[in-house]
Amino acid sequence: MAKRVVITGIGVISPVGNDIPTMWDNIKNGHCGVETLTKLDSPYDVELSTLPVKVVAKVKDFDPALYGLSVATVRRSDKYTQYALAAAKQAMQDSELEGKIAPSRLGVYVGSGIGGIHTNMEQMHNLFYEGARRVSPLMVPMMISNMAAGTIAIEYQAQGPCLPVVTACATGTHAVGEAYRAIKHGYADAIIAGGAEAPINSFAMAGFANSKALSKSEDPNAASLPFDKRRAGFVMGEGAGVLILEEYEHAVARGARIYAEVCGYGNTCDAHHITAPEPSGEVPAAAMKEALSEAGYNPDRDTLYINAHGTGTPLNDVSETNAIKKALGDVAYKARISSTKSMTGHMLGAAGAVEIIISALAMKDSIIPPTANLECPDPECDLNYTPNKAQECNIDVAMSNSLGFGGHNGTVALRKIN
Repeated sequence: MAKRVVITGIGVISPVGNDIPTMWDNIKNGHCGVETLTKLDSPYDVELSTLPVKVVAKVKDFDPALYGLSVATVRRSDKYTQYALAAAKQAMQDSELEGKIAPSRLGVYVGSGIGGIHTNMEQMHNLFYEGARRVSPLMVPMMISNMAAGTIAIEYQAQGPCLPVVTACATGTHAVGEAYRAIKHGYADAIIAGGAEAPINSFAMAGFANSKALSKSEDPNAASLPFDKRRAGFVMGEGAGVLILEEYEHAVARGARIYAEVCGYGNTCDAHHITAPEPSGEVPAAAMKEALSEAGYNPDRDTLYINAHGTGTPLNDVSETNAIKKALGDVAYKARISSTKSMTGHMLGAAGAVEIIISALAMKDSIIPPTANLECPDPECDLNYTPNKAQECNIDVAMSNSLGFGGHNGTVALRKIN
């Protein structure tokens, strides 16, 4: 028999806060974490003047020691792994799960779209300018995209299924969705699930900018503009989002606090283009329909909130609007929608997990977070995207969308716990 799955712990490192209360307060109040790029962290980065991008959504004031990361751990891990460990620490503490589950029944599904790109850049510099002997023996374990999951598993002795997902911008959503399925079908009692990314360096930013994906705006409040006709690309973000997904009866038996029930998941692929979405939105609509059907969504009874992928790129926002309309029909105009990337920037592999966390909090607190800086709505994006100011609303079902390079589409549906 299929099991119920609930969220019992959450943790975040983000451009709008490095803990849940700070992040959620900033999101509710429409605080934009985008800022002017004044410096990069690595001595191997190029001069800022050579980069076409002037704004980023950086994590601010991150101190690994606050999350129990030793000097040795920091030295031996890429920044994306450090962010993942910090978010996992928060989520595990929040859940109070540690010591209350058999190691063989605890899994880790934490992915990264890119992995250790800081390590890549620095070690390639060493190779090109100092020779092969100067490449670190730790380069491979620091660089590979599975190491955040592996390190978290070691930290919490999670000996159950461990599956790091890599689906670009859909990574965090697919990690949570696949973890949901694993618990639903009995392969684990709890899974530490989410995504992490640390791509803010000149190497990654040059690549994204030259592919014409990034906004070249110099105004932090006019750069990440989902569904606005002024939009011209996304803003690079970073961080991590981690959730503790747990089998319902296991959570109830130990008296766990429950944020929401995970009750639907859809996973499709456009099979269309390596970066551009298929314009009609037909295939992501199928993922949304699958998630909502599994969740038992009834438009006559349930108020729906959608945390849109909403990147602020010209193609994505129209395609996603079309997809929502195809998934919901006329009900699309009644749905409450927002893109919180307007505040966090695009956190790539971490985005989906953070946005599922935001969706759960929106449902719990009956608040629709805003799409910040939405001043000039695009006529082709004509749904209710909650411009600029949060709105109170009792939410029955929440749905979070992610659409990644390669055509990867993911939707996770949540329902208020009864």
